[in-house]
Amino acid sequence: MFKKREIVLAALILLVVTAIAACVHEDNKEALKKPAASKTAQPQWIIPDTNALANSDDGKLIKYGRSLVVNTSYYFGPKGVIAHKSNGMNCQNCHLNAGTKLFGNNFSLTATGYPRFKDRSGTVETIVKKVEDCFERSLNGSKIDSTSREMKAFVAYLEWIGKNVKKGTKPAGSGIEEPPFLKRAADTAKGRIVFVAKCQVCHGKDGQGLFNPARTAYTYPPLWGEYSYNIGASIYRLSKFAGYIRNNMPYGTDYKSRKLTDEETWDVAAFVNSQPHPFKDISADWPKLSSKPYDQPFGPYADTLFSANQRKYGPFGPIKKYYAALSKKK
Repeated sequence: MFKKREIVLAALILLVVTAIAACVHEDNKEALKKPAASKTAQPQWIIPDTNALANSDDGKLIKYGRSLVVNTSYYFGPKGVIAHKSNGMNCQNCHLNAGTKLFGNNFSLTATGYPRFKDRSGTVETIVKKVEDCFERSLNGSKIDSTSREMKAFVAYLEWIGKNVKKGTKPAGSGIEEPPFLKRAADTAKGRIVFVAKCQVCHGKDGQGLFNPARTAYTYPPLWGEYSYNIGASIYRLSKFAGYIRNNMPYGTDYKSRKLTDEETWDVAAFVNSQPHPFKDISADWPKLSSKPYDQPFGPYADTLFSANQRKYGPFGPIKKYYAALSKKK
């Protein structure tokens, strides 16, 4: 009798030990799957509140700078009250929420990031140059007076909005997030389907956007054509545009609630950027060819391994990997 009980008890103990061992094994497997926690977590961007600004000369200049970002066309559009310097879009059409939205092409790093050397121009650039580039490329217009009150206001706002960011750090949600690469080229035909289903309700079936009632600015900006960004704009690069779409479009999207798959994101970006955009002479861009981005669709290039079509639509993984290996050798 006692012997039977001992056998049963021993069997139960064995089952318990086996179960515990299996659980530990599974936990270890899961631990191996999970990436190790970063020892240096990205700092949070503390966005200053314009309403907290004092009613001083500096405060007024910063507020004016914000108004210029939000209502650029009112001041510098085709019907601009100061001058006609842009295509009618606002800076805010690309830099969402006056450049404060996380992963919305924000200005978090502008204050600490300038002056700096930029590969595109091959020179050390200032915030003034950044503003000028936006007018000449994204707004397909011309420079505003670099000594004007308006330029001083742009600079004051950009410096103020990033004042809580320490130099050398990159807050979570900065700029535009690079989306995961596809293993294939982005497909413009598939992208057209996404555009019709998800984008044309705001941007129009012809991609020409929607004016406000006064026709002084766009409520929804044009995505191609005469009044869109030109081929020299950063967002004409597919990774930039796809990254922007991924965390911001369709309207109401953010990085916590994406509405498109990664494939849809790349494909619709490819469709939009395959449509006609204004020309800009960019022959002087990237004087050092090996520094040219992997998705810059215009040659010349430092290699002959990848076609212009792959440079524009991907797959981009092999190009990026090739240049990363090249830079390590140097």
